[in-house]
Amino acid sequence: MLGQQFYHETIRKVVVAFGTMFNNIQLVRKDNTGKIVQSMKVPLAYGPRQKFLVRLAEDPDLTKQVAVTLPRIGFEIGGLTYDPTRKLNRVQKFKKVTSGSTKKLETQYMPVPYNLDLELYVLAKNSDDALQIVEQILPYFQPDYSITLNDIPEMDSKRDIPIILNSISYEDDYDGDYTSRRSLIYTLNFTAKFYLYGPVTSQGIIKTVQVDQFADLPANIPTREQRLVVQPNPISADADDDFGFSETTSFFQDAKTFNPETGKDE
Repeated sequence: MLGQQFYHETIRKVVVAFGTMFNNIQLVRKDNTGKIVQSMKVPLAYGPRQKFLVRLAEDPDLTKQVAVTLPRIGFEIGGLTYDPTRKLNRVQKFKKVTSGSTKKLETQYMPVPYNLDLELYVLAKNSDDALQIVEQILPYFQPDYSITLNDIPEMDSKRDIPIILNSISYEDDYDGDYTSRRSLIYTLNFTAKFYLYGPVTSQGIIKTVQVDQFADLPANIPTREQRLVVQPNPISADADDDFGFSETTSFFQDAKTFNPETGKDE
């Protein structure tokens, strides 16, 4: 079973969608009269917090021309865990008629629930900048915010993914010598509740079901007495259509003997 290659990019889509939520945070700075003197878009990047802090520490005397620009926002994956509370029936399937064909059906088993832990870092060098960024984020999480993810395009599957805000922590490394750069860090911990999907398989559409009933006779003498045939009505209906069924029952008065090896009556 394992070894069949498939990749729906589901985790990647969740991470990208999470980052997109915070890629347009605006920050303004005002003078004593309340006049806006500076307006900027807060940069966003994927990466661990330690990477940004190391870059800050590399220039303690502020002699380099280029250093890490603050404020900025960073995020990274914290962990991935199975969520048994959202478990679905494992034997049910999604079904969709193959595009461009009325004789093929694409199927996929129900997805598996997982939780993706994500950490968002707000880094700033003064308190007002950090608070301004945080206040633009927190009101949207009560405590969750849902995004719509086009997780399996080939199956026309779209699902709402709740992003839950779990906790907020604060860190200030203000203590130190005067040549050190100050960094305020707000860490927001989130959980994205999403689903992982298995491979999509293709099979022919079954449009006729035939059931033969046999008399209870000694072994190796199967005598057919009745046949039941069920077909969709209309016969041209697709799997996604609204249709009924037509049933045809045939009786064999002469009790013909059916040979299972040849598949013919004798």
